[in-house]
Amino acid sequence: MSQSNTEHTRWFSEEVRPHERSLRSYLRGAFPAVRDVDDVVQESYLRIWKARMAHPIDSSRAFLFTVARHLALDWVRRERVAPIEAVGDLAALSVVQEGPGVAEAASLHEKIELLAEAVARLPARCREIVILRKLQGVPQREVAARLGLSEKTVEVQVARGVRRCEDYLRKRGVGSFHDHERA
Repeated sequence: MSQSNTEHTRWFSEEVRPHERSLRSYLRGAFPAVRDVDDVVQESYLRIWKARMAHPIDSSRAFLFTVARHLALDWVRRERVAPIEAVGDLAALSVVQEGPGVAEAASLHEKIELLAEAVARLPARCREIVILRKLQGVPQREVAARLGLSEKTVEVQVARGVRRCEDYLRKRGVGSFHDHERA
């Protein structure tokens, strides 16, 4: 195992895995509709591992919970679009899902993954501020107080981070998260 992999493994064991119990508890409480919390936890681990391979993560716990929250929200949205129902006669099922939405759902999922990549590539302080403000919905005044910054600094960092994320997405062909907004 290379030095880099050993370091990543140590980081994961010390900085990420200790939060598993609280992450599972959070997911069960905040997203009772998510049937398979194990899948969300494992996918969260995979994504945080990949993000860490690309760049340092300042707050492993915050990043892990943010990733898990977004995965759970995606799962809940997908469930609303295509709920899983028990069926007695599999032969009676239609093989092809009818109606619009399948391609759009796949496209939205891909866009969300690109957005997660864009946020992960922000400079550490900017990423922390954007996650608190835009993803966790913490008020600007509270973000400033938590981080010991002025509200103006938080405002500037949010604007800078959003702009960088938009640029990142645009370079990858994402003009909008909603098809009807494309011109």
